[in-house]
Amino acid sequence: MPKETAVYTHGHHESVLRSHQWRTAANSAAYLLGELRPGQDLLDVGCGPGTITADLAALVAPGTVTAVDASQEVLEKAREAAIDQGVDNVRFAVADVHGLDFPDDSFDVVHAHQVLQHVGDPVQALREMRRVCRPGGIVAVRDSDYGAFTWFPEIPVMDGWLELYRGVARSNGGEPDAGRRLLSWAQQAGFTDITPTAAAWCFATPEDRAWWSGLWADRTVASSYAERVVAAGRATQEQLAEIAEAWRDWGSREDGWFLTPHGELICRV
Repeated sequence: MPKETAVYTHGHHESVLRSHQWRTAANSAAYLLGELRPGQDLLDVGCGPGTITADLAALVAPGTVTAVDASQEVLEKAREAAIDQGVDNVRFAVADVHGLDFPDDSFDVVHAHQVLQHVGDPVQALREMRRVCRPGGIVAVRDSDYGAFTWFPEIPVMDGWLELYRGVARSNGGEPDAGRRLLSWAQQAGFTDITPTAAAWCFATPEDRAWWSGLWADRTVASSYAERVVAAGRATQEQLAEIAEAWRDWGSREDGWFLTPHGELICRV
């Protein structure tokens, strides 16, 4: 089977998990919730630390959720999230979305949040998700679109951050502007009954600005992303520190506003 060829840009530093563990079904999978029913079997691809997974498990119980990720380390976090939220209908496995180790027609719902932007072949990934989805089921995917991120005030150093990130993500084999490409990828994967939508996260309250700017400032200097940027000669530690300071500067502005748009698809099988 095909195997992953991309490198996960963010890694699993605390500053990355701080973002991922904030995610819930309500703030990150609202487009999917109307499709869920008790008793469905659901595959959560790239589950990360499992906060969305646990919410989905509660909604489909007594159905089973299978949560998979490429990282055994982060699956331990997902197990903890399931325990913390009191759900016992989740099983966990290491998997590569390019070659899922499940028979055809195994699940009623296949879900992937912020996954396709990080994989080497998103069309193949969607083909695999389609293969393991039962006839009459759905494949649901959601990805952000970095090229459409926008913010105010317009701090010039942050423009440099965005271009740097997009360059590194692409050199790692991913596509940071995935949101706008989801429909095209799904069509190439063979889906014909597709409902495309879009939604956004907006960070504009003092609390949200402090949280969003703080995690990106930390991620810029301390995560696997930072290590890869320096190792590739794309920026120095000093330049990354300047970008981190720009993030904190933005977060301190009373009129600070940041929009993160996402493409979403419900693909019927």
